[in-house]
Amino acid sequence: MALSEQERKLLEQLEASLKAEDPELADTLSGAGQVRIHRRRATIAGIGFILGIVALIAGIQVHWAVSILGFAIMLGAAIVGINSWQRVSGDGGGVGASPGGPVGGSGPTSTASNKEFMDKLEERWKKRQQGDL
Repeated sequence: MALSEQERKLLEQLEASLKAEDPELADTLSGAGQVRIHRRRATIAGIGFILGIVALIAGIQVHWAVSILGFAIMLGAAIVGINSWQRVSGDGGGVGASPGGPVGGSGPTSTASNKEFMDKLEERWKKRQQGDL
């Protein structure tokens, strides 16, 4: 549903005043803090993956248990990195979206319910504009 020019200007003014009054709250609501956290996690996971490769290769010369530990580090880092990267790139339901989090869940169920909710709101808005409500 598109906003009119007047509504868009009013929204921009509200956002600017919120940022001026409480920048931390504005960052939290915009999801910028979540994006930063997930980027940092993805970066640390990448470094952990590289360290896991080093441990895996070093374990060949030192002891087989070090290789297993290196593989476990690589696996854990890959899982954390992929999960964080999906949340940053928006593949996991939106920027900063976490299952059960304040922004909303990810997956087909929440997407379908969000669409239904937005369709209902749009229908109510149209009825209100036509004077039916």
